Amino acid sequence: MNRVVITGMGAIAPNGNGLDTFVDNSLAGKVGIKPITKFDATKTGITVAGEIDDFDPKAVVGKKAARRMDLYSQYAVQTAAEAMAMSGLNEDNIKPEELGVIYGSGIGGLTTIQEQIIKMHDKGPRRVSPFFVPMAIGNMAAGNISIRFNAQNISMSIVTACATGTHSIGQAYREIQDGRAKAIIAGGSEASVNEIGISGFAALTALSTTKDPAKASLPFDKDRNGFVLGEGAGTLVLEDYDHAKARGANILGEVVGYGVSSDAYHITSPDPDGKGAARAMQLALDDAGIQPDDVDYINAHGTATHANDSGEALAINKVFGKDSDVLVSSTKGMTGHLLGAAGAIEAVLTVAALQKGKLPMNVGCFNQDPDCQVNLVNQNNQDEPNAQYALSNSFGFGGHNAVLAFK
Repeated sequence: MNRVVITGMGAIAPNGNGLDTFVDNSLAGKVGIKPITKFDATKTGITVAGEIDDFDPKAVVGKKAARRMDLYSQYAVQTAAEAMAMSGLNEDNIKPEELGVIYGSGIGGLTTIQEQIIKMHDKGPRRVSPFFVPMAIGNMAAGNISIRFNAQNISMSIVTACATGTHSIGQAYREIQDGRAKAIIAGGSEASVNEIGISGFAALTALSTTKDPAKASLPFDKDRNGFVLGEGAGTLVLEDYDHAKARGANILGEVVGYGVSSDAYHITSPDPDGKGAARAMQLALDDAGIQPDDVDYINAHGTATHANDSGEALAINKVFGKDSDVLVSSTKGMTGHLLGAAGAIEAVLTVAALQKGKLPMNVGCFNQDPDCQVNLVNQNNQDEPNAQYALSNSFGFGGHNAVLAFK
């Protein structure tokens, strides 16, 4: 099978617009959660979110193109452009038929759906935008990226809720491993910080009602009380190792393993025993041909909900042992939960952390829950210059589990 390396990355997240800003801020522990300003959230009972407030669609996406894209597609195109520029791939060194896209979103064009349904209700069906469907459907991040970069190999979208980004990267890895593509633009995007998004998750009682942005998202903390909704996108350019070497590409890291499973348990709650999560982690290790002791870091799903954090900690204990030295952090204390984009920005950050020899801290844990017995990254242990292997975990509503192993 072909080796698969990473030659480009891009990101936009609540704590950083652009790869370097996002990585630097995350490794410094900067929280991007803030009071909601995109709409009046008073009646929802939710006051904070991982909003992006410095995005200019004209800068990269372009004014005309942006008018035909929902915000989630705009985020995707911007980060894909950043990743492709870093990769150095262009029409001179890769054929269109060799370049693909696997890119997903958990919800798709939710802002467009909300706006157009209101318009139809208030002004009638003839006032619905002719671009409603191509803006709203969940495959159009992939479609727009494919068009932008003339990627004529596979172009598809995966929708597995909060595991979407990780599944997209994992499936891209499989395509290149098997020789069906030379390079694939992969990742996930989400833009659901709007009235229906916040209201829907609030109705599920899934969101934190805390008003203090610094104490709203508390992964693995005993007082955690729900996740904070975030938005943004993460993109990786995955490439066949031989192809990358032949053109002199700068290799950022390698995807060495991918594990998937299903809890088959509940529509929103994870299996409390963590069996599915543990199996996905073990499968990723097996695929990479490494042992638990080889892993230096786990970027946990860590949503700051009671069910997820305790179940994930139990799953980590099952695979690595309760006395393992592996370091763990959830970065959602800084970004909130980006749903279908979460696994993508966390993959970007995990690769960058291995590159820099510095791990992101588990921001937001003030009093670690005794039921979450994992070694959390803090200021005292985040410097790991010899770190070589890491896992990135994502678990979605519906029981979808996906884990990537990076080197």
